[in-house]
Amino acid sequence: MAKYIPYDDDETRLITINFKAQLQRGSFEYALNNLLENQLDLIDFNSLYKNDQDSPPAYNPAILLKVILFAYSRGITSSREKNK
Repeated sequence: MAKYIPYDDDETRLITINFKAQLQRGSFEYALNNLLENQLDLIDFNSLYKNDQDSPPAYNPAILLKVILFAYSRGITSSREKNK
């Protein structure tokens, strides 16, 4: 079984902004978060990770997909591209 770095949308210790509290119902961000947390089955990603023994945990694919899909929705297709 794949090991992932734990995350909590209600985190308030390290980040002063509570991510979950910022999501407004009806917004794209809320829909994206709901889709990836409650609707899509991301279990197929587990077979790609071979880190269940001695390897360090990986970032959860749900978080990575949220970042990528949100960036694409804003027209950001590269993290290295300079702002225009």
